[in-house]
Amino acid sequence: MNYNELLLAAKSLFETQPSKISLLSNASAFLNEVLDELNWVGFYIFNGEILTVGPFQGKVACAEIPLGKGVCGEAAKLNQTMYVADVLNHQNHIACDSRSRSEVVVPIYVKDELFGVLDIDSPVLDRFDQDLISFLENITDLLIKQLTFNTL
Repeated sequence: MNYNELLLAAKSLFETQPSKISLLSNASAFLNEVLDELNWVGFYIFNGEILTVGPFQGKVACAEIPLGKGVCGEAAKLNQTMYVADVLNHQNHIACDSRSRSEVVVPIYVKDELFGVLDIDSPVLDRFDQDLISFLENITDLLIKQLTFNTL
């Protein structure tokens, strides 16, 4: 998979979005379309107190996640990407979809303020390698630029 080509395509897509909702909606659809073996791709948005479900592709999701709880809450609170190769062995995992086996969460901070997280689950054990995680961090950087510099 050529992640550089996918980043260019994502950049073009993201730059044409008229609102935050359309940006995050099309970002989740894009990732769901170009990456295989996923069962959930989406965003949780920080409302000042908790993470709330935002645009996503997949089954019905947990509506609210407190900071520090689950992989999403941990990544948001620590401001660092979290990868769990086997969610069944991660004590703080929240099981929204029992089919999920691995998960990666990338925090989204805009102007040093928590905006939310990109959350991706896979039904495949140890699905995400370092190249894919780096790609997802680069996708998040593109999103942050759009969220920062555009008045969406």
